[in-house]
Amino acid sequence: MKNYHLTILSPDGEVFNDDVICLTLRGAEGDLAVFAGHVPFVTTVKPGKCVVTLTNEDELEGQLDSGILNVGKDGVNLLVGDKNLFKKD
Repeated sequence: MKNYHLTILSPDGEVFNDDVICLTLRGAEGDLAVFAGHVPFVTTVKPGKCVVTLTNEDELEGQLDSGILNVGKDGVNLLVGDKNLFKKD
């Protein structure tokens, strides 16, 4: 599968910055998955599960409270409120 660059940022700093295969989360209009070549768009992010599929097909999972997703032709940016998105308790 093709990959693309994903950057996840919080007010406290960078959460993630690498190439990925897929990002899944809940947007303003419902659940969505972003793959390479996705049409550019911007949406708010609703509370729910966030899954990042890495290029080696491993997955990072976390819980989002809210955020903003910007899918552009040169990469994807996700702004979140919690820097500890993927940290285990």
